[in-house]
Amino acid sequence: MKLSKKSEYGLRALIELTLAYEQATLQRHQIAKRQHIPIEFLEQILLALKRAGLLASRRGLKGGYTLIKPPGEITVGQVIRILDGPLAPIGCVSKTAYQKCRDCPYTDKAECPVQHVMGPVRDAIAGILDHCTLNDFAASHRRG
Repeated sequence: MKLSKKSEYGLRALIELTLAYEQATLQRHQIAKRQHIPIEFLEQILLALKRAGLLASRRGLKGGYTLIKPPGEITVGQVIRILDGPLAPIGCVSKTAYQKCRDCPYTDKAECPVQHVMGPVRDAIAGILDHCTLNDFAASHRRG
């Protein structure tokens, strides 16, 4: 799995929103400036996170973005799935977006050596990212 710029920037934006949680809304230009994210790209990311139900936005002078849920209830895995899709390294081991392998000589998944290796890889990636919340993720930023 390779983290895309979209997910990297999304997670960095969410650090800012986590740090401001329950205190203030943040405008996109504030997030972009603090995290060095191109504003046009950030707008697309924030919209995707809003559509997925993680963010709320408010217009006007005191408008901006806020987290809808507490940051302790949002995992890094959720965010990456929203922005990049499944965490699985190959489609035939995905739990959220399974895709049957084309031209695979194995009729039984248990016989496939690729799935035998990539299934545990998927489980390891998901196991880490699905147990790391935005609070956990932002904690190092708070200390730093």
